[in-house]
Amino acid sequence: MARRSGARGLLGGLLAAGLGVGLALLPATASAEAPRPTADPTAPTPTAPRTELPPQGSAPDGSTVGGEDLDTRGLVVTADAPPLPGPLAASAWLVADAGSGAVLAARDPHGRYYPASTLKTLTLLTLAPRLDPAQVVAGTPEDEQVEGSRVGLVAGGQYSVGFLFQALVLQSGNDAANALARAAGGTAATVAAMTETAESIGAFDTVVGGPSGLDVAGQSTSPYDLALIFRALVADPATAAVLTTPTAQVPEVPGRALGFQIQNQNPLSGYPGTLGGKTGFTDAARHAFVTAAERDGRRLVVSVLDTENQPLRAADQAALLLDWGFTVPAGTTGVGRLVQPADLVSADHSPAEPARPEPRAAESAAAGPGPDDDAPSPLIGVGLAVAAVLVIGATAVGRRRAVRRAPVSEEGR
Repeated sequence: MARRSGARGLLGGLLAAGLGVGLALLPATASAEAPRPTADPTAPTPTAPRTELPPQGSAPDGSTVGGEDLDTRGLVVTADAPPLPGPLAASAWLVADAGSGAVLAARDPHGRYYPASTLKTLTLLTLAPRLDPAQVVAGTPEDEQVEGSRVGLVAGGQYSVGFLFQALVLQSGNDAANALARAAGGTAATVAAMTETAESIGAFDTVVGGPSGLDVAGQSTSPYDLALIFRALVADPATAAVLTTPTAQVPEVPGRALGFQIQNQNPLSGYPGTLGGKTGFTDAARHAFVTAAERDGRRLVVSVLDTENQPLRAADQAALLLDWGFTVPAGTTGVGRLVQPADLVSADHSPAEPARPEPRAAESAAAGPGPDDDAPSPLIGVGLAVAAVLVIGATAVGRRRAVRRAPVSEEGR
């Protein structure tokens, strides 16, 4: 649902003011920055899927990153696009043109879902420019005992940062994430760096609780943010190479472990033009996936969050969205766009809102509207009559375009 403009509250205020001292016309301005959400590693670890919609993210000033048509808990699709494929059972997803940034379609694009191991894409994006690939990191007992998926690091083993990046992506090694965080100054320093990286690219829905994606209370990402992160990864030759590495060799630890080979577990490794992919799964996050592919010089990025393996795996839903996205004509403006760092205003980190085309469809979820985000400033003197100001205020403040609901058949539900 589009964020309320504040017009109703404005009109009520004007009526009250008109009884005594006069009236003012209130143009829309950004609201004051609210504190950003944070993860809480000391809180109980989430262990079950959500039973309600997660929080919805926004820029620090309350605006919707990428354009107001992405302020929806439902479905929005670019105009004149072919019907969406089905079944698309994920609670949230997004498909965008990585080159132009045009968001072609999305469901709950700024919903803040548990990321599972898709968060490792941000770990790679953050640490790749900070660490020397040749740096050697010693394995620890903590690496051996880390929860969840492991590549098999051994205490006392000697592992290059370059290999650890491969282990992070190819096998989703939580032990590799742990070792990389240690090389970067520890978990707290790595979380702070990841948060800084996310904010620098406009990924304000992402709240980092650790380097691996293991569930932490308050940790989150969104389909929009995952697309931003993955677009940045495939644009950098160094990280793009890690994403598409087919195999890597785990070094031998004499007297402790033999060396062995690991393979890239991207389920779409055989997809034509693949640029890589990253899976994720925890009990709370369920299945997630982010990927990108290139065809005829055009790159698309797709993210999928909060889904099950039935009726279709997250990666297979992503493949359907890639196929669909490549049928949408290149140059389509979209229903919003993936912002670039240059779009972000350094003074308040708020994104410049792009010009918006008329979307083909949007569906609202059964959640109430967001808070008003317009702040008043006086433009008209006391002498204006109440009725005149009401007319002006109703037409001048927070105007929103109507959007059409998507038929159920277009949702792939």
